[in-house]
Amino acid sequence: MYHSDLMRHPDSCPALVLNADYTPLSYYPLSLWSWQTAVKAVFLERVNIVDHYAREVHSPTRSFRLPSVIALRQYVRPAAHPAFTRFNLFLRDSFACQYCGSGEDLTFDHVVPRAAGGRTTWDNVVTACAPCNLRKGGRTPHQARMALNRKIGRPTSWHLQENGRRFPPNFLHETWRDWLYWDVELEA
Repeated sequence: MYHSDLMRHPDSCPALVLNADYTPLSYYPLSLWSWQTAVKAVFLERVNIVDHYAREVHSPTRSFRLPSVIALRQYVRPAAHPAFTRFNLFLRDSFACQYCGSGEDLTFDHVVPRAAGGRTTWDNVVTACAPCNLRKGGRTPHQARMALNRKIGRPTSWHLQENGRRFPPNFLHETWRDWLYWDVELEA
């Protein structure tokens, strides 16, 4: 029993959601449901409880330990390719400028500038820090004498999940330890 759980407000007791194969639905962002959503899914028999918090919630007729880890009963097939979003772009590029490697003041840059017909696609947009983006301006990297750190392209969902595993969230409950694969000390 995790005694610190007894003092937790239920709102600080999210449930880690695993797919039916007991792998996290997502590492980044980490697949978490609020305690209310998790309890509802339990009662609708959509999930199995894998582990609990010590924290209980009460109704007039019963007590219920809050689930800390749940697994879907039906497998959800992940999308092969993620949507193009600013966040997914930063995740693909490991939250680093693709010109200098900085992780500060990140923006995105069109490799072939939009003014020259460049499109907003996985194959033409990279993460860039504001100083590099400003230095490159409306030119190609070749014209600006700036090299990209790596080849760019459309990532798979698996690729983004693997990158996301390098950026653990601020809070990880100890009952999640067997289901997550970050090389960090987990908080209680």
